[in-house]
Amino acid sequence: MKPIHIITLIAFIASIGSIACGLILDLEYSKKLVGFGVLGLFLVVFPLFSYYRWKGKDVKDYMLTKENLEKMRENQKKNKY
Repeated sequence: MKPIHIITLIAFIASIGSIACGLILDLEYSKKLVGFGVLGLFLVVFPLFSYYRWKGKDVKDYMLTKENLEKMRENQKKNKY
């Protein structure tokens, strides 16, 4: 596994564990555990995952530009017949 996979997996497990402990355990700071777990997911795990998945890809391929719309229309015509 690549290091970014390991870091993302550890951060994901820590965030889910924090949320689960906050919901299951009856502690005075359980709401903070849930909050930190959610923050970890959205500020650490999601950006790391997005970076890894989008690395090396061209964003213009996924944007609705005039050329891409024309390609989509051509592909629809080819698939119909």
